[in-house]
Amino acid sequence: MKVWAVANQKGGVGKTTTAISLAGLLAARGCSTLLVDMDPHGSLSSYFGHDPDAVETSLYTLFQYKDAAGLSKQRIAQAIRPTRFNHISVLPASTALATLDRQLSGQDGMGLIVARALAEVQNEFDYALLDCPPMLGVLMVNALAACEHLLIPVQTEFLALKGLERMLHTLAMITRARKLPLVYTIVPTLFDRRTRAGVESLSLLRQKYRETWISEIPVDTQFREASRTGAPLPLSNPQTRGSIAYAALLDTLLGETAVTQYRANPTC
Repeated sequence: MKVWAVANQKGGVGKTTTAISLAGLLAARGCSTLLVDMDPHGSLSSYFGHDPDAVETSLYTLFQYKDAAGLSKQRIAQAIRPTRFNHISVLPASTALATLDRQLSGQDGMGLIVARALAEVQNEFDYALLDCPPMLGVLMVNALAACEHLLIPVQTEFLALKGLERMLHTLAMITRARKLPLVYTIVPTLFDRRTRAGVESLSLLRQKYRETWISEIPVDTQFREASRTGAPLPLSNPQTRGSIAYAALLDTLLGETAVTQYRANPTC
């Protein structure tokens, strides 16, 4: 199982949209994908019909087991929910996740809970995508410790570039703790080529950070419509600009030649 985290210490940059869109594209390829909602706000969970205020078993449940033995495959499986889409499952969030930093302060090993849980179900899924909260804390530490590739969505506007600097500082700290470099890709999002600010921000992003993806995710109002229906946009409307852009991103992440149109059912 490959584990990708989607994180940025700034909200509203397209983290949840990125995780859901990539999951939809992977599902279309026949890849079994687990979406892990690590944000106490639970936007990803709500997208798929799970209320983070009322969910009984969730990611939060797994943090109640203080040792590796408690994180059994059976317990983790009880927290994972299927969706109405083939090959997509969700490990939902609970709003109680917001209390973890206070609860777990000073306890050893709490940064590895998610990594241990995913290890228990690694043969059940081809991919796990972790949707992170926009803040540094035990949840983001868990995500960065568990993943092998980090995606950093960055809105193409100047304030978002400042948020990227904070995220890269956090990444440097985690990398020192891991003692192993973490591959990351900066993904320009919400790009509007009609605005001067958007064009200049994208140009600056590419000049300053060589890890920036060669293309960008455009503004696409169809993402809003997809969230209303609770369907990943690449599954409900694969020919929109946003779907095509995320298909190109996925091809890049998988080491394939970027394409300009959605490809159904290639090899996982």
